[in-house]
Amino acid sequence: MSEHTNICVRDIMTTEIKTITGMATVAQAVDLMRDSGVSSIIVERRDEADEFGMIVVSDIAAEVIAKGRAADRVNVYEIMTKPVLTVPMDMNIRYAVRLLVQFGLSRALVVDEGRTPSGIVTLRDMVLRHGESD
Repeated sequence: MSEHTNICVRDIMTTEIKTITGMATVAQAVDLMRDSGVSSIIVERRDEADEFGMIVVSDIAAEVIAKGRAADRVNVYEIMTKPVLTVPMDMNIRYAVRLLVQFGLSRALVVDEGRTPSGIVTLRDMVLRHGESD
């Protein structure tokens, strides 16, 4: 039996987070994605009682392009996922993978102890990293 090392989400998360307001247009979100080279953007909370959202390229493909909607006439809040699934930085990736699979998601927002966004972790990155430790 191989011994698994304890790989935490913080060890593999992407720390560069791009954010946008829910009132921004999808066209603005696409521009931000293109300019930043990212495929997901965190949607900012309106206030402390609100939750974070997320918009990913598949949301844009399914809800805007495939439906023939104009990206400059659709707001981010109309197609985002909210609340976004969050995982703590110190969670073992085995459990983070299980959580994402259970909800059929490809990524999660990583938060610190104060629930401040610290990064994004993807199922792809965790699976590939887990394979390295075997």
